[in-house]
Amino acid sequence: MENCMKCRIRLVGYALVCAAVLPAPGALAQAWPVKSVRVIVPFAPGGGSDLTARPVSAKLSELLGQQFVIDNRGGAGGAIGMELTAKAPPDGYTVMSISGSFSATSVTHKLPFDSFDAFIPVIELGYAANVLVVHPALPVKSTKELVALARAKPNTLVFASSGIGGNTHLSTELFLSMAGIKMIHVPYKSTGIAMPELMAGQTQVMVAGLLGSRPFFTVGRLRALAVTSIQRWPSLPELPTVAEAVPGYETGTYYGMFFPKGTPQAIVTRLNTEANKALQDASVKNLFETQGMVATGGPSAALAKRARKEYDEWVRVVRESKLKIE
Repeated sequence: MENCMKCRIRLVGYALVCAAVLPAPGALAQAWPVKSVRVIVPFAPGGGSDLTARPVSAKLSELLGQQFVIDNRGGAGGAIGMELTAKAPPDGYTVMSISGSFSATSVTHKLPFDSFDAFIPVIELGYAANVLVVHPALPVKSTKELVALARAKPNTLVFASSGIGGNTHLSTELFLSMAGIKMIHVPYKSTGIAMPELMAGQTQVMVAGLLGSRPFFTVGRLRALAVTSIQRWPSLPELPTVAEAVPGYETGTYYGMFFPKGTPQAIVTRLNTEANKALQDASVKNLFETQGMVATGGPSAALAKRARKEYDEWVRVVRESKLKIE
């Protein structure tokens, strides 16, 4: 009995020592970050995910006193960067900034993890309509004319995407299905790579993210036919919607940050707080508006809800389009 009592006393003493040594959750959040943070962007430079991550990361560097360093890891519709993030130590020093391809790729790729279990949503950075764009040499100036040409010449026109199973790919497949037309698909590693090929005439059509395509159709290197939002997009009121020609069609692109599973909640909360501050900064807000994107922000739960909603929508599109899963 005496030995048991001594053991209990030792255990209580050990627990007290551990409690004294381990930092409280609030203290952990205040201490973080003490070194640079890697921001994995699962696409090549120049695409929407990259253009969103850079200004936010620069502002976070100012707010938190440590560098948020962009690490572009393109390929497989974002799957390569997603896997890299999922395998990273959950210590708050690796975060992923990704587009709505998070939801799309989770449907279309056989990932070695469950995306909704392997990552912790941090914050939705922004949301933008996609844009139906074509090469200027293509003899169409509206969605109706594009549909008519594709019907007259099935499997002749070539459409580009930022990767098999990504947001731009599924958005185009949904358009083709609803319009009752067929085209040939050429996937690239990112919008940043697909755009030059489209402008060079290697492909002819793309449902592209607004951020990645706007710099080119505003100067005439591409022709924008329509936006994919159900209503005309505020920053492009002159462009009709695809739905005006193909009733009911609607897609868009969200951008958000995710930590690998296991990252302390105190750090998740701290980054959410600071990222919301970054999105309210005039320079970031104005840049987003110039690019045509709405800065959203809000709680982590909002991103989780958006990602799950789009995942469910893409499950339906894949099933109805009978696309092969990678």
